[in-house]
Amino acid sequence: MSVEGLVVLVTGAARGMGREYVRGFLKEGARVIATDISWAPTGVSNDDVDFRDELKDNPNVMAEVMDVTTDSHVKRVFQASMDRFDRVDVVINNAGLRQRDLYPPQGSIDLLDTEIGDWQRMFDTQVFGAVRVIKAFVPQMVERRRGSVINVGSGGWKGDGRASREMPYKSAKAALADLTFYLSHETKPYGLAANLLLPAMTFSSGSNEQESARAELRRLRDPNAAPHLPIRYRPEHVVPLALFLAQQDASGVTGEEIAALRWNEQNGFGGAETWAYAPDLEARRAAGL
Repeated sequence: MSVEGLVVLVTGAARGMGREYVRGFLKEGARVIATDISWAPTGVSNDDVDFRDELKDNPNVMAEVMDVTTDSHVKRVFQASMDRFDRVDVVINNAGLRQRDLYPPQGSIDLLDTEIGDWQRMFDTQVFGAVRVIKAFVPQMVERRRGSVINVGSGGWKGDGRASREMPYKSAKAALADLTFYLSHETKPYGLAANLLLPAMTFSSGSNEQESARAELRRLRDPNAAPHLPIRYRPEHVVPLALFLAQQDASGVTGEEIAALRWNEQNGFGGAETWAYAPDLEARRAAGL
């Protein structure tokens, strides 16, 4: 099987994992509709260039501004996609508000200190944004009896890691997971696949600032505690699994939750050290971890 010639929609494509999905699919011969609410670099870690400059001369990619919280944006991009490519075979719902977007820079907060408006903003991107995209792009898949939806989740959505203080983000990801499983059941008779891809902790835009702020919070809580040295993974670690899931239909893998790092290791794409962000790995080695 191959993704060559498939038409793939990637939301949240301007930076981080979204950027790597676009690169990975283009490299394998797919045609890509790359969308984001903003293409301008943020200037934070791993987001200091305008990705459109890399894409502008590629005839197999269409770069669009699309805010998944706005119905007219999604409908406009759907129509432009159909006009350009006549179909969409794969949807990767990667766009979404991050916890640190609500509570910069560290993204940690007690649930009782959140506001209802915070929850509404988070769900409008992570959940309702995905629903808008699905409602716009999936019906033509149903008509053609072929397609794959890949929703990008987050580990811990079942309530693991409860000390991370990441509400409402984890609740939104839990809703997205359940949505994925229902969608897979409802679209299976029409030949479609729908799966939940779980990235590992990723070195992406703003993660340096987030981890520095979290380290300072830990120090203030317990000045004598040993330094916490997490390992982040390069954003491209999600690409092999995404390429695999894009090739699925109802006769293959559907309705599954799959962790990218574990899948990579089990399928010959290397384990944690292969994909680790080198400075994090070196820091842990220097500390004897």
